[in-house]
Amino acid sequence: MGQRWGGLILAVATIVLALAVPAVLPQGRFIVLATTTSTEDSGLLDYLLPRFTAETGIQVKEIAVGTGQALGLASRGDADVVLVHAPKSELAFVAAGDGMDRAQVMYNYFVLVGPAGDPASAAGNDTAAAFRRIAGCGCTFFSRGDGSGTHTRELQLWSAAGSAPESGGWYKETGQGMGATLRIANQLRGYTLSDDGTFYVMKPQLDLAVLVENQPPLLNQYSVILVNQTKHPNVRFNEARVFHDWLVGIEGQELIGLFGIAGYFPFHPNARAAPP
Repeated sequence: MGQRWGGLILAVATIVLALAVPAVLPQGRFIVLATTTSTEDSGLLDYLLPRFTAETGIQVKEIAVGTGQALGLASRGDADVVLVHAPKSELAFVAAGDGMDRAQVMYNYFVLVGPAGDPASAAGNDTAAAFRRIAGCGCTFFSRGDGSGTHTRELQLWSAAGSAPESGGWYKETGQGMGATLRIANQLRGYTLSDDGTFYVMKPQLDLAVLVENQPPLLNQYSVILVNQTKHPNVRFNEARVFHDWLVGIEGQELIGLFGIAGYFPFHPNARAAPP
């Protein structure tokens, strides 16, 4: 049964990813940006991209998927530039010759959220202890389970907590993006790990509480990487370079720092800091 469901989920994911690749592209100068659902769900792309286009005349067609899928698209030459948040996967992407000029752009934080009543007593400042308590009580936890940067970090947090949950029982994989996973956790009164930007955009629709936040293990670094034109000569490298340099330049960094959600400013520009 597990293999059957696994095959079905893989088939569906393949179809969804194929549909994500734009069939109709803009006219004139444009680039394809492969990025994470958090940059879209938080509203950051809707805020940044029109300003970039107005200044440069270059349109940006974004494909918002998990980081693993974004890097997969770029490794096939189906994107010109990526904006993602999984440093180990990013370094592997560059080492394979698919990416170049990786530069950090900004960071935000993950948040552990769950039912307001907090049946696991997970609230506090100790991230590892919070995850152990969720596992200890067998309280429902919803994982994205999609190979995204958020999923990757979640697995790291379970490992740091000394737990290795398996899908089924109290630990459930949604196979969906952040917004959908938050809605499922809200509806079924479970815990989940979210980026703070997406959570605060959706907060008015949710009955979930932030239980752990602003802790070092929850720091979430984003980087921009150009797709290597030597390996993928079809990419729009010059236009992608303009976008890359704009994001890490003075204007892009200032705009990122000014982006707010109801008075909350989730993204912190740090292009000039030492890379992780």
